Amino acid sequence: MRGDLEDLRRRIDMLDEQLVRLLNARAACALEIGRIKREVGLEIYQPTREVEVLANVNRLNTGPLGPQAIQRLFERIIDEARHLERVADDEHRQSQAAGALPTKRLGDETD
Repeated sequence: MRGDLEDLRRRIDMLDEQLVRLLNARAACALEIGRIKREVGLEIYQPTREVEVLANVNRLNTGPLGPQAIQRLFERIIDEARHLERVADDEHRQSQAAGALPTKRLGDETD
């Protein structure tokens, strides 16, 4: 019984590691999308695309998480991606104005 618990915890740790890698890969894609949006003059917030993403992940969901849980999780993921796009956009504008490249990691808060 104790061995099962430890095995499951190790499995969760491995899954968490994969989730972190996948979330960062997704964020990298979102940053590239943000760069392209900036180049073609599109707004960062694209509500139609957000609806498409949420519908897609709910269609893919087979549980045990319910549709509301998947929706909440992906709303948060999308919100963080949008935040990264805004930070990158702000840093791009600042670097163009100053003639320098940004040096901090995107999404890090500094106050």
